[in-house]
Amino acid sequence: MPTALITGATAGIGAAFARRLAADGFGLVLVARDEQRLGECADRLKLRYGVSVELLPADLATEEGLARVESRLRENDGRPIDLLVNNAGFGHPGAFLDVPVEDEVRMLKVHCEAVLRLTLAVLPGMRRRGRGGVINVASVAAFFTRGTYSASKAWVVNFSESTALELHEPKVRVMALCPGFVRTEFHERASMDMSGVPGFLWLDADEVARVAMRDLALGRRVSVPDARYKAIVAVGRFVPRGLAGAVSARLGRR
Repeated sequence: MPTALITGATAGIGAAFARRLAADGFGLVLVARDEQRLGECADRLKLRYGVSVELLPADLATEEGLARVESRLRENDGRPIDLLVNNAGFGHPGAFLDVPVEDEVRMLKVHCEAVLRLTLAVLPGMRRRGRGGVINVASVAAFFTRGTYSASKAWVVNFSESTALELHEPKVRVMALCPGFVRTEFHERASMDMSGVPGFLWLDADEVARVAMRDLALGRRVSVPDARYKAIVAVGRFVPRGLAGAVSARLGRR
């Protein structure tokens, strides 16, 4: 049975990946800060899918939490990790100049340092075994100028593409997943008012996970789920960055 490790696994896209991979027969290692929610999530998955679920409570914004997950990813005896989903992340309700610098640094630690370190922890074992995959969850925001969040997600896309190109291992794949607006707890937790987002732009988390697994199997380095967002990203490449940023600022959170 293959094993997948998912960060930010108790809700939203992370929980959708857990359901999808459990249905596909993966054993799971679930990472999140809230140990109680992890246990509840694990119980549901074991009951519904009959898979093994290992809990790994960790805060990826701390050195201790990162080190714990790195250690698990480096294990090659027993249940090595065949798929890593770097999904943990969060947003800020305010503009860059209004957010305390400690909060911005914490975001960069989770979005960038954790993705870097966990990817580097798991890849050597995958290369030795000649198989494996890493999905780094970014965002369509990576293609637009929208504060620290979009900047951090742009880094995730560039890092994922660069790593994939350097691997030279056809059966070891690294991919950036760039969804648009997804109905999850993400915006509520960040106290964002999303009433300005048109209904047709919202995506389903389970469909995002399904498309991501398909695109990883196809060997794509960047996955943008849904034709609507593929079109938005394509148009955005030809629109002046200042104009695209202004439009992005008007759409979505308030």
